[in-house]
Amino acid sequence: MKALILVGGYGTRLRPLTLSVPKPLVDFCNKPILLHQVEALAKAGVSHVILAVSYMSEMLEKEMKEQEQRLGIRISLSHEKEPLGTAGPLALARELITSSSEPFFVLNSDVICEFPFEEMVRFHKHHGKEGTIVVTRVEEPSKYGVVIYEAEIGRIHRFVEKPQVFVSNKINAGMYIFSPTILNRIQLRPTSIEKEIFPVMAQEGQLYAMELQGFWMDIGQPKDFLTGMCMYLQSLRHKAPDRLHQGPGIVGNVLVDPSAQIGEKCSIGPNVTIGPRVVIEDGVRIKRCTVLKGSRIRSHSWLESCIIGWSSDVGQWVRMENVAVLGEDVIVKDELYLNGANVLPHKSIADSVPEPKIIM
Repeated sequence: MKALILVGGYGTRLRPLTLSVPKPLVDFCNKPILLHQVEALAKAGVSHVILAVSYMSEMLEKEMKEQEQRLGIRISLSHEKEPLGTAGPLALARELITSSSEPFFVLNSDVICEFPFEEMVRFHKHHGKEGTIVVTRVEEPSKYGVVIYEAEIGRIHRFVEKPQVFVSNKINAGMYIFSPTILNRIQLRPTSIEKEIFPVMAQEGQLYAMELQGFWMDIGQPKDFLTGMCMYLQSLRHKAPDRLHQGPGIVGNVLVDPSAQIGEKCSIGPNVTIGPRVVIEDGVRIKRCTVLKGSRIRSHSWLESCIIGWSSDVGQWVRMENVAVLGEDVIVKDELYLNGANVLPHKSIADSVPEPKIIM
């Protein structure tokens, strides 16, 4: 089987991290976002993954060459010269997709969940129509486009954009499986699969919905990235508790790379991910944060709801909170307060940031 991952955009919502690497290579719970998807696809029997890319593709190509050998699958890049939306990339990759008549997966690259690829194949083959959308339940449907379908069999009737009265609480989860005949509907031009292709398929009775079990998050922006991390760690607690860290000062679900160093009298967690070669000095308090590779958190600092970019250095007695995000190689001097600051790469911060803002 094959899969197409819509890598596309510039990752602007996840800046400043995406100023250093393309979004699919940002580490989420100590593994590039894209790799969570690619590994799950390989495990489900996908032998060829196609990445629809537009920028920073050299970095992606290099990383994926290594993964190809490790996972024993083929990974191809399909290059967009102009942004093609969410359907155009399927037309661009037509040659790669149609070399077999099997159904194929399409994924948005920002999605994290317990990927149900094998169930998707079974469900799709059972109803025998052209497309299957995975849907997930949300608390506030008015913020999303919702899917209205027959609960018993899954046949989709229509889509309603940001409903002001309750019609459904199921939304498109950004994971699909299609029969190759869908390509007859798509031309090589910028096209939205959600707005232009799906409504017509639903009208013709060719589109079905499969409800996702377990957690789901679009991790394309920092606050959702952190929420997704909490959900993923909780899922590990159930599925693979031995991967979580234990020891003095560890509270709740914490993931620590074996090469990281943690000092004395620290309190780490709940919901913390610490990357390779990170150094946490004595007396540090961290909760609900991701600390990326090669960073140092100096003694007695206090961090909550932050993302610390690669090779950054947070000084002593610093307080950071409220979805503060440091880009790569940022230095925060001692005894500062950062409230919701977004700091671009290679900056040195010498003054406190009492209100959320972007430091350029």
